[in-house]
This record gives sequence, structure tokens and C-alpha cells, in this order.
Amino acid sequence: MENIKKELDKIKDRISDSNFLTNKGLSNEVGIHVFCYSPKNELIVREYIEMLKNEKNTPYKIIEQDLYEIFLELLEDKRVLNTVESLEEKKGKDYLLTQLQKIATPEALIEKMKYEPHEYGDVLFLTGIGKIYPFMRSHKMLDSMQHIFSDIPIVMFYPGEFNGRGLELFNKFFDGNYYRAFSLL
Repeated sequence: MENIKKELDKIKDRISDSNFLTNKGLSNEVGIHVFCYSPKNELIVREYIEMLKNEKNTPYKIIEQDLYEIFLELLEDKRVLNTVESLEEKKGKDYLLTQLQKIATPEALIEKMKYEPHEYGDVLFLTGIGKIYPFMRSHKMLDSMQHIFSDIPIVMFYPGEFNGRGLELFNKFFDGNYYRAFSLL
């Protein structure tokens, strides 16, 4: 637990850096960063994010987007959230998964996340990655959003591992290849 707190303490300095806030030094790549942590530290990470969001007089403004909460909003908007349980009982979990993935596409999630104008200092925090699995895959989400948020840094809080080429959710499930992200620290 002590190790995760040391890692989290480095985030504030990193996201305060003016080069980070302007996406400089990334070889013309979009500023997508991954902060990996052990899934057992989920609650500690959530608490730290909440603390960062509530700080005053910082060079950054945290815009948190919890993908699972957005997913639930989409289901509510489509008026299917209350039918999920009965649909699973009647048709099975594989059918349910397919149907929900048709509703919660990366594009639909991004549409809910969009805001304008993006301002200097905005840092988009993507959370809820573990909660939304298997309905949404991280690499598909990042692929779809990089052109929408190309002018502000994105930090994906990832309960698993990222080796610069691929994502492994919960240190167990291969989530997909993704080469355009950088390790946050």
C-alpha cells in the first residue's frame, strides 16, 4: 500500500508541468497517458483522484469521466437499464453482452464525454475502466477518442498493466494492443 501512495504522489507534479499540459515532447503524438496500478488498490486510487479534483489554485483542472457511469447513463437514456436483469435471465449473458455493446459504442460514450471549449490546464481523467469491462475495451475507447481530445492531455487510470504495446486488465485479461499511449510516470 505504501508503494501505491508514493506513485500517486508523483501524479500531481507530473500533471502540473507546463509541457504535460500542452502535450509537448510527445513526438507529435496525442497526449494519452496510462497510470497503471494493482486492482487491489482501486479504492486508494479513487480517493486520490477525488482529492486532486477538489484542490484549489492548481495549474490543472481535472475533468473526470467514469466510463461505467457514462455507460449506465446511456442505458438509462435508451430506457433499457431496468430491463437488463430480465433480459439476461431470458436470453443469457452472451446475448445481453452483445446487445449492450451495440448501445455503448465508443462513439456513444465519447458523445456523452464531449465538452467545449477545451482550455489550457484541462486534464481528462478516464476512470471506471475495470467497472465497464467487458462492455467496453480500453484500446477501442482510446482509438476512438484521440482525435476529439487531441488538444488536452488524457490520463487513463488502468487497473492492470501497460507495457507500451498492450494492455492487460486486472493483470489477467489481454485488453488489446495500443501503441499510442505513454506511461504517465
